[in-house]
Parts: sequence; structure tokens; C-alpha cells
Amino acid sequence: MQIERLIQMIFYLIHHGHVTAKELADYFDVSTRTVYRDINTLTLAGIPILSSKGTGGGISLVEGYTLDKSLLSKEEQQHIYHGLQTLQATKYPNTEMALSKIGAIFRSALEPKWLEIDLTYWGSEEKEKIKISELQYAIINKQVITFDYFNTYLQKSKRVIEPLRLVFKSHAWYIAGYCRDREEIRFFRMSRIRNLEVISETFLRELPQEESLITHCEETEVDIPFLKLRFSPEIAYKLYDNFHESQVTLCEDGSYLVSVQYELNDWTFHYLLSFGKHVEILEPEMAREMMKERVKEIQKLYEK
Repeated sequence: MQIERLIQMIFYLIHHGHVTAKELADYFDVSTRTVYRDINTLTLAGIPILSSKGTGGGISLVEGYTLDKSLLSKEEQQHIYHGLQTLQATKYPNTEMALSKIGAIFRSALEPKWLEIDLTYWGSEEKEKIKISELQYAIINKQVITFDYFNTYLQKSKRVIEPLRLVFKSHAWYIAGYCRDREEIRFFRMSRIRNLEVISETFLRELPQEESLITHCEETEVDIPFLKLRFSPEIAYKLYDNFHESQVTLCEDGSYLVSVQYELNDWTFHYLLSFGKHVEILEPEMAREMMKERVKEIQKLYEK
């Protein structure tokens, strides 16, 4: 397959330095025309390859990538790996397998430096920031973490956790892990965590397949009500982007009923307000009254 040949070609250049197109053609049992086509593909993908014709010409990686033929720097490994990810977007066959192979070789270099997820509020102190990279390291290396945790009533407790997985559920990040205080698997909302620390102690535990976020969530211990919502036909195109098909029912008048479980908090009402006049809360009555109060507060801003 071409993607496999492209990867082999990169490593051939790493180990052999300056080579000719004929040498590559003989090695891979293809025509020189195919070699030049492959080199062009790699160049477009961002792999730093030089190609020159005539006496003394040939094909090589740019200077600096061949100085050490046995070990690439992290930056060089990332450059090659990200180039191959670009090839993946062109839908070459067996790309996933090839990237998996090269990813195993370059494992230490493939840190997500292009991505930063800051889960703290604006203006918070640097020490309060929870970095995904720290948790990724703790989960992969099975190292225990400690942190202060605030429950729904702002009561603080010290937790010692064996972190097993990061979970993004609905609109929030959670850490799934074995809580040594509760002696069971729990899910902790990351926005409620402070002073997180990865310690040197390791563990062997794995996350059971059947564990559910809803079953053991530390975010709240209050009942979460089901909301019955009516959406107008004009907003129908958004419903399946936001709700599961089992939650949506088409009515005879063309409107849609949605039954969904949400907390009655600011996030829920702000989210529903984003649908404007196209959504109405039918049940429970408490939720209707809470929405009315918010609408009145908004209306006051425009009565001045």
C-alpha cells in the first residue's frame, strides 16, 4: 500500500541520507516515476525532503534531519508524524494502521502542544490551573493524584484518587477514578477541583467496562429533573445536533417535544435561551417559573 511505502521511504532516507531515485525505485520495486510522485506527496504533506537532478543530485531530508541517523529530536519526530496526519486527510488506504505504527515509535514526542484546555476561570491564579497534559501523564503512567474538591454546597474535602479516564460529558470535563475515601469508582467534575497534584505513588487498577458517569457522579447529589420542552418547526434542523433521537417526538402540528434530564442551573437556562422564541418549557412548573424570571430580568434591560 502507498501509505506504508511512504513511511518506509522516510525511514530509508533517515538511515541512508543522500540517495538516488533509482536506488529508491530498486529498493521498493517501483518505477522512478512512482518514486518522484511519492516524494512530491511527502513534500506536500510537509515532510522536509530535497530533490535535485543532474550529476551529484539525488533525494534527501533537509540538513539537520540527517545529522543523527539513529535518533530524531522530538521536534523532528513531531514534524514527520504531523506530516503523515496530513496524508490521512487525503484518505489514503490503511492510514490509521500506519499512523498507529509510527505513533508507537515516536510516542514520547507526540504531546498535544497545539492544544491547551484551561478549566479555570479568567483571572485565576496559575497554581489553580488543571492541565490536561498532567492528567494524561497520570492516567497513562498510573500515578495517584490528590486534590481539594468542592461539592454542590461548596464544602471542601481532600481526595486521593487513582485516575482512570478523562470524560467529557454534556458540557463539562470529569475525572473518572477510584476514590480511596469512598472506596469506589467516582466521577469528579474538574471545574470543582483545586490544588491538583500528581504524586509518585503508582497503582494497577483498571476502569470497569460497565462504569457509568450518571451512576457515580460527584458533581451533585440532588435529583436531576426531566424537562419537557416544545420546539417550533423552524428550529427542527438543530434538534438532532443537540438531542438523541429517542428524546425527540414529532407532534401533529409540526412542533417537536423533547424530554431531557437537565439540572435547573444557569447553564441550562442560558442554553435554552439560545433557542430564543423557538423553545418553551412545558414541565416542570418550577422550571417554567425560573425561566419567566430570567426573561423578565432581560426585558427590564430594554425598558429603560
